[in-house]
Amino acid sequence: MESPSFCLRLFLLLICLATLLFFLVGQGSEGGWGPNSDRSHNNITILLWHWPFGPSYNLEGDVCWNRYRIPDCRLVDQRSLYHSADLVVFHHRELMNGQERLPLHLHRPRHQKWVWLSLESPDNSRYLKPFNNVFNWTMSYRHDADITMPYGKLLPKDCDTGNDSSTEDIIPKNKSILACWVVSHYEPQHRRSLVYKSLKRSIPVEVYGRLRGRVLASSDLLPTISSCYFYLSFENSISKDYITEKLWRNAYQAGAVPVVLGPPPDDYIAVAPPNSFIHVEDFPSTKELGNYLRQLQLDKERYAGYFAWRHSYQVKVYTDWRERLCSICPQYHSLPAQKVYHDLEAWVRK
Repeated sequence: MESPSFCLRLFLLLICLATLLFFLVGQGSEGGWGPNSDRSHNNITILLWHWPFGPSYNLEGDVCWNRYRIPDCRLVDQRSLYHSADLVVFHHRELMNGQERLPLHLHRPRHQKWVWLSLESPDNSRYLKPFNNVFNWTMSYRHDADITMPYGKLLPKDCDTGNDSSTEDIIPKNKSILACWVVSHYEPQHRRSLVYKSLKRSIPVEVYGRLRGRVLASSDLLPTISSCYFYLSFENSISKDYITEKLWRNAYQAGAVPVVLGPPPDDYIAVAPPNSFIHVEDFPSTKELGNYLRQLQLDKERYAGYFAWRHSYQVKVYTDWRERLCSICPQYHSLPAQKVYHDLEAWVRK
């Protein structure tokens, strides 16, 4: 018969071993010791079937964590990983043009979700009927998409940044042009073209881009617009929620007050601060709009009021497809598990 002291030591040893085993298993289930440990069994794998508009980005390493601090998110573009992907993303432009095709010949794992991706307006999204009963989720600039992917947004400034500058100090000092517009694709029948032609009868508008043969280098875009009091943030399509870089980058980041033409004023109010933009629809005519812009240019205090929001917010513009795609992962488990778009065109055009 073993002595009581031996039994006690054995009992304590077993407790220590059990505690150590529990600790090791627990660490494994939580993804190891830190963000650089092996979390592959927890990862959500996103397969991008083809890159939007052609150019690809570097996906080496843990891109979503290293660049954006999004954990447990694996972004890949190797089609050989199709069967292990949790979701597969297809950009519509290449499908529409016939440059790419859906892998309908491959067995589709039951857990796998297919995502329809587009940042284009309905007017520029054709050939949708063949994709009925195919996609589970939509990824778009629209707020009613399963995954909303805006062109830009406003982020609150940190309270400890200590911004004591006056509003006048925020306004670029090089302003010499009343209004300007950068346009690459000019179509005379577009509403923005009609508004421009009517507005220029009331005020001078400096035009850059292919329309006037004054194409700006990317490095010259924002400095040029910053010299303008007002920038015509005119969208090429009038569509729900369709607010593009023409507001976020061209106007806000350049430091010009945007005169917007696009969705209704309420759509802008939902994403932009009050008194930060001027909507064409708020005026009965372009003549009255032009008169308002002239008066505002001369009234320094009222003009400065359109920059007051910059004390509290900063502009975030999305340009990297990797960031857009990695942003799916934090939303993944809250997305609808059982969903199919039986009529994709009806959703796009509603």
